[in-house]
Amino acid sequence: MELTTNHFLFLSAALFIVGMMGVLTRRNILVVLMCVEMMVAAVAITFVAFSNETQTVNGQVFVLFALAIAAAESAVGLAIVVALSRRGKAPD
Repeated sequence: MELTTNHFLFLSAALFIVGMMGVLTRRNILVVLMCVEMMVAAVAITFVAFSNETQTVNGQVFVLFALAIAAAESAVGLAIVVALSRRGKAPD
């Protein structure tokens, strides 16, 4: 059995739905950030699948930029969480 674009699109849709449900239902900010990263990964799988289907590298280049931006977003989000947790524990 050969993997087709449809297989990757179904995988991407499943990952995106799981990530979306995590963002909508969880209250822990770290879990929400992980779910957002899962959603970005699902979109990246879609771009790579369509890039493979059309035999171009445009989707793969876009994925590299999207993952770099997602990594920066995660770093900033984690820094905010750490700063807020330290601020909450400071004596008055």
